[in-house]
Amino acid sequence: SKDYPTGTHALKDVYLFIDKGEFVFVVGASGAGKSTLLQLISGDLRPTSGAVFLDDINLTRLSRLRRDRLRLVFGRVPQLSQLMRKRTISENLSAVAMLTQSRKLPPIQTRIQKTLAMVGLPDVGARYPVELSYGECRRVELARAIINSPSILVLDELTANLDEDTIWDILHLLCEI
Repeated sequence: SKDYPTGTHALKDVYLFIDKGEFVFVVGASGAGKSTLLQLISGDLRPTSGAVFLDDINLTRLSRLRRDRLRLVFGRVPQLSQLMRKRTISENLSAVAMLTQSRKLPPIQTRIQKTLAMVGLPDVGARYPVELSYGECRRVELARAIINSPSILVLDELTANLDEDTIWDILHLLCEI
């Protein structure tokens, strides 16, 4: 359950189990608690009561440092864009890519080029978010989410306000991933 200090009961007695490889779509009216649920799942929020588990690890009992480290398994697309307007698309992606540097992953520039190509935007690296359409920015947000090959994707309203062709392209890409 999650209650906000304003007295709003965002979620009450939710039980949800998601298996590996499963796609889950959370739908509901505006204000129904969808974004709150996604923030709880990814460890960005703590529940007022109850617990959130990831592979038998209780996220709500972890120290802030361990919780922050564990959150790297999540690739997120937030409801509101987090692209830095005064940075190029490559710089935006690089900032996220630097969070996970591993010998198992290709160099950052290679990952940037690969993820932009995956989302259908291979030539936008030198451009700024303001130069892109809303749909293109959402695809860049998806590139940010997948650049570090996370185990779990949490995508909040990724396809909202997009045309049908772009939605199908994104869903096809998600199925491939």
